[in-house]
Amino acid sequence: MCCMVSRDLLLVSLGLGAVAEFVGGELAGKRLAFVPDAGAPYEDRSFVERDRSLLSRMGFDLLEVTLDGKTAVELRSELADVDVVFVAGGNSFYLLEKAVASGFGEVLGELLDHGVKYIGASAGAILVGPDLRPVSTLDDPAEAPGLENQRGLGLVDFVVLPHYGNEKYLPEYEAIISQYEGELTLVPLRNDQAVWVRGDKYEVTSSAE
Repeated sequence: MCCMVSRDLLLVSLGLGAVAEFVGGELAGKRLAFVPDAGAPYEDRSFVERDRSLLSRMGFDLLEVTLDGKTAVELRSELADVDVVFVAGGNSFYLLEKAVASGFGEVLGELLDHGVKYIGASAGAILVGPDLRPVSTLDDPAEAPGLENQRGLGLVDFVVLPHYGNEKYLPEYEAIISQYEGELTLVPLRNDQAVWVRGDKYEVTSSAE
């Protein structure tokens, strides 16, 4: 890796329909680092296995990379030859705690600057924003007792609100939007939508499967 390029990120709520176009070219043989840490607090991790299975069926060569207990030096070594980094969903605060402790944010920034693509699903999409406070009523911050603050990795300047549109939870999302509008840029995503980030520009697109 030698030359800094425009950063490329795909932030999804649930559906992975936009992945093939985002990555581009032949997917078979492309090395994808699959980061499952956010699912660790849950007994039922079927949502993580779902993503793993879908990505494998797309043809990616999957390499599982965990953040828990790792150092930035170790992560640089493990991620040295990947084409794509995929961070699966789960608890956003637990994920942030592991990302901060391992130095993942710095390593990911370096990878993005050298052409590696990032895909974040749900918590993985929230992680790269500037602030996790807006999702503190959607995820339990108590799962991350070691966090000193709720600042995200800051690789994008907006906060994704995944799984938007379910009528049952609409009042909760509306309360979040009302509380933080004017302070933070919020991007609510339905489960069939994604945000495609190219450099300093982004657009909401379909990611239906």
